[in-house]
Amino acid sequence: MYVFRILYIRYKTINSILRLVKKIKMAKKLNAAEIDNAMASLQNWKRVDQMIHRDFKFKNFIEAFGFMSQVALIAESINHHPNWSNVYNKVSIELTTHDVGGLSEKDFILAQKIDTITS
Repeated sequence: MYVFRILYIRYKTINSILRLVKKIKMAKKLNAAEIDNAMASLQNWKRVDQMIHRDFKFKNFIEAFGFMSQVALIAESINHHPNWSNVYNKVSIELTTHDVGGLSEKDFILAQKIDTITS
């Protein structure tokens, strides 16, 4: 009886995960016109090949790290994570959607949310 209960719980868990996966909107690679339109809404971001890039400079390491912590919470909440680096008071961020091999709406959503932190 115990074994059947464990199997039932695992079955329910797997089904719940599959339902969630179906609800997740798959990212679509943006074309050049869509990218140009989305870039117009961003400040200080530059397109570099199949990604967008921005450098940030803060007063000190603590401020830079605090900024990164805020970005990490946002990125986790929307399940889209930046490529980034930090050296003392500088943070460099690159956004791209690896699943589509280029830029998607997710990159621009995250960039806009990052911009709200620094404004």
